[in-house]
Amino acid sequence: MKELDISRIRGDFPILAREVYGKRLVYLDNAATTQKPRCVMDKITEMYATVNANVHRGVHFLSQAATEEHESSRRTVQQFIHAASSNEIVFTRGTTESINLVASSFCRSFCTAGDEILITAMEHHSNIVPWQLQGEIQGLKLQVAPINSKGELILEELEKKISPRTRLIAVTHISNVLGTVNPIEEIVAIAHRHGIPVLIDAAQSVQHTRVDVRALDCDFLVFSSHKIYGPTGVGVLYAKEKWLDAMPPYQGGGEMIETVTFEKTTFNKLPYKFEAGTPDYIGTAALATALDYVSALGIDAIARYEHALLVYATERLLTVPGLRILGNAGNKSSVISFLVDGIHPYDMGTLLDRMGIAVRTGHHCAEPLMELLGVDGTVRASFAFYNTKEEVDQLLKGIEKIVRMF
Repeated sequence: MKELDISRIRGDFPILAREVYGKRLVYLDNAATTQKPRCVMDKITEMYATVNANVHRGVHFLSQAATEEHESSRRTVQQFIHAASSNEIVFTRGTTESINLVASSFCRSFCTAGDEILITAMEHHSNIVPWQLQGEIQGLKLQVAPINSKGELILEELEKKISPRTRLIAVTHISNVLGTVNPIEEIVAIAHRHGIPVLIDAAQSVQHTRVDVRALDCDFLVFSSHKIYGPTGVGVLYAKEKWLDAMPPYQGGGEMIETVTFEKTTFNKLPYKFEAGTPDYIGTAALATALDYVSALGIDAIARYEHALLVYATERLLTVPGLRILGNAGNKSSVISFLVDGIHPYDMGTLLDRMGIAVRTGHHCAEPLMELLGVDGTVRASFAFYNTKEEVDQLLKGIEKIVRMF
């Protein structure tokens, strides 16, 4: 069974060697963004230094070379999530734009006033607001499936929320606050029994666990490059070809067209119909490099290591008097959101920062979930494969020191 060489891996991430306020950085904000291995940075430099030219339609050498890099990256993404065709991979600016694209294009084609979109109580704002915006335009209603006290989705209640007006179910794979791993296979099966497509927000899952869109049989899946060790400003929308064929373009401009006259425009073939303007071909190449890096380590080995780290961190943190963890699902990923009695999350985060420990504080773009939990915000420690038990121990010591201060 393959195991990770954490010491070697940490050497691939230059930023982990830096100091913050005179302390060695302990980076535990990976759910917000991950750090980048040197190979990703090198790829960005290589692209700008050797093949920088606008992709597609160019007949000169650099344009063709950049185009091949860009389309090779699309194939890498296809293989990473096991899509049937590279035509099903649309590049966007991130998870947020991917969901907005589906909200706009899908709803324009398949929804009318009074129709419903079903989400869950643990969704990120990016999987709430786009549906609300489209709802204001078209008169759609948002339905919300509840969770239990552990932070687990109640499948029976989700199915009860399905009505003859439900047009799509949009659900996070892993909660960015609770760490809950939702039973996506069961959700998709329930939805498809009712003839309803499913969108999966995989922003918090593709970096932690194996994702196979054909095995899941999901209709749409979205994720961001920067959360899986790639550059910012690049995202992915996977969609079955039948949906992409039926949906209108999200934006208009160059690249997404076949022909243009002042009277009428016809649209390009898939996936270019949804990629208006010059793409971030530098970023897509760097994303592919990041995916290759993750694949070389082995996603199963990553999952085993991160789960062991999560178990260790949970056990250690629960030794702190007055500390409570929000989100105790039976199936959980590498996120711990917590509060300590009498200490505001912002104070905890600020003081940990002075010790060189980077955590996230606040509502984590999940205000409705915070209201449901009855809190204003939490402290969130989120782990990646380059984190260590020693860093967990440093987090614990920092929390204990702050508790003594208060």
